Amino acid sequence: WSFEQAASVPIVFLTAYYALVDLAGVRSGESVLVHAAAGGVGMAAVQLAQHLGAEVYGTASEPKWPVVRGLGVPDERIASSRTTEFEERFGSGVDVVLDSLAGEFVDASLRLVRPGGRFVEMGKTDIRGAEEVRAEYGVSYRSFDLMDAGPDRIAEMFAALLELFEQSALRPNPVTVFDMGRAPEALRLLGQAKHVGKVVLRV
Repeated sequence: WSFEQAASVPIVFLTAYYALVDLAGVRSGESVLVHAAAGGVGMAAVQLAQHLGAEVYGTASEPKWPVVRGLGVPDERIASSRTTEFEERFGSGVDVVLDSLAGEFVDASLRLVRPGGRFVEMGKTDIRGAEEVRAEYGVSYRSFDLMDAGPDRIAEMFAALLELFEQSALRPNPVTVFDMGRAPEALRLLGQAKHVGKVVLRV
């Protein structure tokens, strides 16, 4: 790997691993909806969910659909992350949602989770109460931050991920690289959600 590729891996793959393996306990044959599937954590989560034997659904803005398709997600399991149309499109329901959206998108996603399913929230702007969600939707809800895992578990997950990379079960995401002096430009790109995969600053 280049330094830039290596810089792009830890946070997104660890976040996806912690969410899908530790918190959601994804099992082979289950269905997983990954929101923002063309972003850094999204692309990592799609790969990991596939490796775990799950049926993957993904949302992304329409210009990024070819990226999600390129990860092996079939057309009928791809929808827009800009509207709540995905609820209708994936109407049969899913077992697990990895969420990073807010507002009506959260409600639409919660309605999609089958009874007894798991909703894992990595966003920071619309955190719901686990008890209220369980009462209203019959779904297990967990919001998290990767650092909740603690250093020992993070080290274990990192070792497991490196093994998966060595087996070619996972591959690094695409990266867009900016020199450090262009950091404001890099942040603008992130803010406009025009990137795919990870944005990396080169020192």
